[in-house]
Amino acid sequence: MSKQKINPHSTTLCLAFSLTALIFYVPANMFPFMSIELYGRQTTSTIWGGIVQLADSGSWPIAIVIFLASILIPLLKLLILFYLALTAHTHENPKFKTRLYQIVESIGRWSMLDIFLLAILVAILKLGHWAHAEPRLGSLLFLMVVIFTMLASAYFDPKLLQSDLSETESLGNEAYEKRNDQ
Repeated sequence: MSKQKINPHSTTLCLAFSLTALIFYVPANMFPFMSIELYGRQTTSTIWGGIVQLADSGSWPIAIVIFLASILIPLLKLLILFYLALTAHTHENPKFKTRLYQIVESIGRWSMLDIFLLAILVAILKLGHWAHAEPRLGSLLFLMVVIFTMLASAYFDPKLLQSDLSETESLGNEAYEKRNDQ
């Protein structure tokens, strides 16, 4: 692997995108995510409200998956990216930080799960005349969280995590190598 220059704006962009995503995260979880009309009865729910309804109806496995994919994992990913961007220039604990970055990269492919589930649900319900579903403000805000989180992850330069910046081979980060080979 040849030496590559480090993007001087990497941490600034990652911090800006992470902070933006965190700002969108709060209202995305407070505003209604979607509205479903079934047999003339309309129900509007937030992400958390949907998780609670699923759990109350006995659909614990689905409730757990939605909780992980919609609330816990996005928040953890944002906090990790924010931490990495804030501490990247300290060069302390490079192995720990590299592991955190690898975790962020490995869970990144699940970022759009909620939006895809919403699109599938709306498409299914539009097939029948007895039901109607519409995305609400919370789904748009959550989409913004996903987009800005993806941007924060994309702009973070993992070479900053190395204790010796002259040797890019010491990173050992397969996710970074795959992304740069494309």
